[in-house]
Amino acid sequence: MAMRATMSALAAAAAAPRGGLLRLLSTTSTLSSSFPFPQTTQQTPAREQAEPSTNLFVSGLSKRTTTEGLQEAFSKFGEVVQAKVVTDRTSGYSKGFGFVRYGTLEDAAEGIKGMDGQFLDGWVIFAEYARPKQPPSQPQNNMGPGYGNYTNPNHRWQ
Repeated sequence: MAMRATMSALAAAAAAPRGGLLRLLSTTSTLSSSFPFPQTTQQTPAREQAEPSTNLFVSGLSKRTTTEGLQEAFSKFGEVVQAKVVTDRTSGYSKGFGFVRYGTLEDAAEGIKGMDGQFLDGWVIFAEYARPKQPPSQPQNNMGPGYGNYTNPNHRWQ
């Protein structure tokens, strides 16, 4: 019985004027009005660009990409001073990112323009200016001052 009602609704929508069937099958018109949560179209803020430098950060590398392969690919766009694929200590495979240092800012800009979004070893890679290394912060722990240390000169161990 429900199947007949659905079929007759589809037939009526198909015979209805322009857009009837599309409106019936569209999920956005029915979901947006009956969905209990407010719909937001807020975009997440884009990451700010790093200052231009001769050092590039390259991500999206294959586990099989080597330092030599990275240097060869980027050397087509300028003089590569140094290339380094960051590898896992135990397996020796790439961690999926690396760094390329060019001789000049112009070569670095050409390297980004030429290699960003291109394939290397079957994977799409992304090249951008490297961000400066952040200084290490103090480790945070939940121990109060003096825990495990002798800090009170008036304290006597018994």
